[in-house]
Amino acid sequence: MTHAPSTKAKSQRLVAVTLDEMSIGRSNPEVEHERAVAIYDLIEQNTFAPEGHKDGPYKLHLGMAENRLVFEIKTAKDEPVIAHLLSLNPFRRIVKDYFMICDSYYDAIKTATPDRIEALDMGRRGIHDEGSQLLMERLRRKVKVDFDTARRLFTLICVLHWKG
Repeated sequence: MTHAPSTKAKSQRLVAVTLDEMSIGRSNPEVEHERAVAIYDLIEQNTFAPEGHKDGPYKLHLGMAENRLVFEIKTAKDEPVIAHLLSLNPFRRIVKDYFMICDSYYDAIKTATPDRIEALDMGRRGIHDEGSQLLMERLRRKVKVDFDTARRLFTLICVLHWKG
């Protein structure tokens, strides 16, 4: 038997996510696909609650400004809630490693053995998990997110870093 989401669950979530087009570099089809899937999955299922605010659901606009990640949060009715700026420095190594292994993974799909593809995919997921944990840590006391939400947000942070 399935249950309808509680009022709290309906309000502690994102209903829209946009990326600052000025922050996004040119990207390849794989990155664009990851971006679209991450946004779709994020909207479908997430936990997102700015600390001290109870009037969700929310809209999130992600961008970059002066080496900082900008989390601009509004209510679903476009009322400003808060903007959080996070330094990108703690993410640099993880994002660089993630792109490196993603490139290897996409190259391997074309010619490598299934074992090699699986090994690269496991490495890719491990680095992605590491980035997700870091994001949860950096958002603590600012925005409550669950691990799956952090994973999808980390994918979007990677898209913002991509310079083609």
